[in-house]
Amino acid sequence: MISPATTQPVRESDRIMSLDVLRGFALLGILLLNIVGMGMHSASYFSPDLDPTDGIGELPINVAVWATIDILFEGAMRALFSMLFGASIVLLATGPSARGAAMFYRRNAWLLAFGLVDAYILLWTGDILITYALAGFVLFRFRNTSPRKLLISALVVLVLHTGFLVGWKYSLEIGQQAAIEIASNPEFSEPAGLEMAETWNGFKSDYLVPSGTEEVELKQRRASYPNALLFNAEKTTEIIVAALPSVLFWDALIMMLIGMALFKWSILDASKSTKFYIKLMIIGFGTGLVINSWEVLLAARSGFQLLDTFPYLHWTYHLGRLGMAFGWLGLILYVCQKSYWLRTRHAIAAVGRMALSNYLMHSVFALVLFTGAGFALVGQLERWMLYPIVATIWVIQLVLSPWWLSRHQFGPCEWLWRGLSYGHLPDLRRAS
Repeated sequence: MISPATTQPVRESDRIMSLDVLRGFALLGILLLNIVGMGMHSASYFSPDLDPTDGIGELPINVAVWATIDILFEGAMRALFSMLFGASIVLLATGPSARGAAMFYRRNAWLLAFGLVDAYILLWTGDILITYALAGFVLFRFRNTSPRKLLISALVVLVLHTGFLVGWKYSLEIGQQAAIEIASNPEFSEPAGLEMAETWNGFKSDYLVPSGTEEVELKQRRASYPNALLFNAEKTTEIIVAALPSVLFWDALIMMLIGMALFKWSILDASKSTKFYIKLMIIGFGTGLVINSWEVLLAARSGFQLLDTFPYLHWTYHLGRLGMAFGWLGLILYVCQKSYWLRTRHAIAAVGRMALSNYLMHSVFALVLFTGAGFALVGQLERWMLYPIVATIWVIQLVLSPWWLSRHQFGPCEWLWRGLSYGHLPDLRRAS
């Protein structure tokens, strides 16, 4: 039976500030990637040279922006965010204040509900909360596993998933060749070749847009909220049915297992030696920069062909993003360790404490700015033009989050989430 003490939200005095700083940094960094799917054609994430409005997507500045974001942040921010979610599972499910299974699963179920609202009502097809909630249901069973076994499990899943991705790319390459043969030989009738070509054509239709048809999607997303809702519902359902079980779930699971291990090893609380975090930073950035730069070079040399720009299809993908994630982890924890002010009072920590509210706020901004529910700017801006918007949102959240928390104990969505999970709403305002 769960005692009353174990059915209360985590007290403010019990928070680990380095986790809040890391979470805030990762949350802000994720917007660097998400803004592309929010403000451009859905294929733009995998097509660096796509610009459906005026044909100038290949301007050096747009390609340079894509390459910079891809090398430094793509996958790494999501990995870091996932690690911290894994750490939160250990925090919630172990120790003297551990929540029982019923409480944990109820909390996760409400996170799933928030994700469904984000995906279907706020129109963000790239929502990660659904994936996190589903992974959380599985990882609760690993809460008492030793960090060594957690890390081994993560490496096993990483190797198996990389093998799956390599096989996937191999089959797509065969399908691409078969499709070329069929196009040049209408009498081609080999069943296996036809099947592989169909697989390639299906993949291509999901992630590439035939020249001249880009405006079809953009007009629907700009027209009105109901029109955008219909487009988004179909796209989101496709992702949940196809991409989530094959890619996204395992992507998150690997990093969450690593995050659980790192937390149990007391790495994420900035308590290791300065040399440790410096080494983590050097090895992580060194590995990640080399691998990611190589992948970007391959994509550029291919003329941005889909099989080279689709990040998951590189056998080095998990290694590159994991390296960059460790690099950022080492850097942020080093700074936290060296700066009392940053560790305890910095605005980034406030953003991290309000991670759910701020994450959903990204979707609200995108809904108003880019869809027919607001200014309908989707597809109207070049890639580089999206990043002043990102910077503006960062400033708003870095100012608003500490201001809000100086007056309230929780972010608004965190307060609601706690109330739904624990069966009663905690006091929101701080005592005067």
